[in-house]
Amino acid sequence: MERKRIALVAHDSMKADMIEWAVYNKGTLIEHDLYSTGTTGFLLEKELGVTLFKFKSGPLGGDQQLGARIAEGLIDILIFFWDPLNIHPHDPDVRALLRIAVVYNIPTACNRSTADYLISSPLLREAYTPKRKFSPEEYQQRRNMEFLEKVRSSELGRS
Repeated sequence: MERKRIALVAHDSMKADMIEWAVYNKGTLIEHDLYSTGTTGFLLEKELGVTLFKFKSGPLGGDQQLGARIAEGLIDILIFFWDPLNIHPHDPDVRALLRIAVVYNIPTACNRSTADYLISSPLLREAYTPKRKFSPEEYQQRRNMEFLEKVRSSELGRS
């Protein structure tokens, strides 16, 4: 079986749902490496009796830390029980986290039903490489070259 790196995140109003879901799926979750943002991770450790890698709390930069790990290819699955009906002080960070999960095409569950599908997928137990519509590395290289050309043509215009 292939161990996956699974990130578990929940907004305050969704933490009870996340804990209930994680306790129900503990047998599967403990077969993988678990990551979480601050308070959610603390609560999950207490309820599951396992150690998770904990980032900072979401509003303190944890969502950004997690997004960086996704961009580095160090997170395989994101399970984020977020609350779409309330405003959060770190909404831009939440949006950035969800955006980066889509850019890198990692399986992402934003609600319990989707999380149930992910956790029960046969792909969870085997090697899996997400297919991407584009390569972030190639995109960065192309963007670098475009800006280099702009800078060079701008410098020529000044001389």
